[in-house]
Amino acid sequence: MRDEPFLPKLKNFLICLTGLPASGKSFFAKKLKEDLTCQQSNVSVKIIDPDLIRAAIQEEGFDPRKEKLVRKKNLELIRKYLKEGHVVISDDLNYYTSMRHDLKQIADDLKIKFIILHISTPVQTCVKWNEKRGRPIPDHLIHDIANKFDKFGKYQWDQPFQVLDLSTITDIDAFMRSFIPKLVEKVHEIREIEGISTLSSHSAHEKLDQKTRLLVGSILKQEKYKSHKNAILDFRKRFLKQYLDVPLEDFELEKEFKKQLHEFLNI
Repeated sequence: MRDEPFLPKLKNFLICLTGLPASGKSFFAKKLKEDLTCQQSNVSVKIIDPDLIRAAIQEEGFDPRKEKLVRKKNLELIRKYLKEGHVVISDDLNYYTSMRHDLKQIADDLKIKFIILHISTPVQTCVKWNEKRGRPIPDHLIHDIANKFDKFGKYQWDQPFQVLDLSTITDIDAFMRSFIPKLVEKVHEIREIEGISTLSSHSAHEKLDQKTRLLVGSILKQEKYKSHKNAILDFRKRFLKQYLDVPLEDFELEKEFKKQLHEFLNI
């Protein structure tokens, strides 16, 4: 009998699945839950599927006027189960950056790990799989969401841990045997803040990291700064090194960051 790899015990974390309708997200979520709980007896995994929330709220069929309530209930359940200590998998499309950021904000609030898994099954494959399921959703909706799907990488935090095209995985059990140890390692690793090692439990360091990320994000929304993106990111790295252990109030931090950035860029 082959020995399974040693896996350190997990604390709870949040997985954000993202991908097109009929891409296999729900199948993957259920398989991941099954294998995680099998390999880690102390782990409890909750899958939050907004389709189930939608079905409970919209008993007489889809009602776009209730989508805001569905979204609210979805986020409330995710926060609730994370606070109770469960690993949570968001089995949703999460195709807008804002949707992914809502989940990240919950993880940040609770000081837990946030991991994005992009189920990247191609559009035409999704359409075929949707047809096999009896077309529970219109095919045009798959194409519409594909066209609206926000690309990753606009923000440093919005990067998938792994991109998975489920149509290329022929042995899901073998895949999971190699994938889960990587996932566990990712959850336990010491965070690397752009070359600066720090434990995620160091709240002051986390605050500095999060605040400067928000500042850079707001700055890069302005047209005049977009051509300076790489220089601004390099400046942020140096600023973090300089002020990592310097206690600064939020207002002073923002003021100092912007002051030095303007001097650095000469604009």
